[in-house]
Amino acid sequence: VQLQASGGGLVQAGGSLRLSCAASRSIFSERVMGWYRQAPGKQRELVATITTGGSTDYVDSVKGRFTISRDNASNSVYLQMNSLRPEDTGVYYCRAGLISPFYWGQGTLVTVSS
Repeated sequence: VQLQASGGGLVQAGGSLRLSCAASRSIFSERVMGWYRQAPGKQRELVATITTGGSTDYVDSVKGRFTISRDNASNSVYLQMNSLRPEDTGVYYCRAGLISPFYWGQGTLVTVSS
């Protein structure tokens, strides 16, 4: 397994979760890392990205609430999610790379109850 995501779960609205994704060094280094999510019945969407230098970008709906970070020493990327809303519910995926070749991790389910 080249990408392993974890940290999902059930949380009440307003709560927090921290997602983690451990990658193999061969696909982590020199690649932009991203978190995506797919809500039930919807297409997968990009949530946040982080470059090797630490520059970040977020979809408007999570700005100010989510923080993406990476630890290049441990080949890991994280997504700290605060002030969670029911509309944040979905399966969250980490991805290594923005252009081909890119690699997906398995998803981790986040459920936010109202």
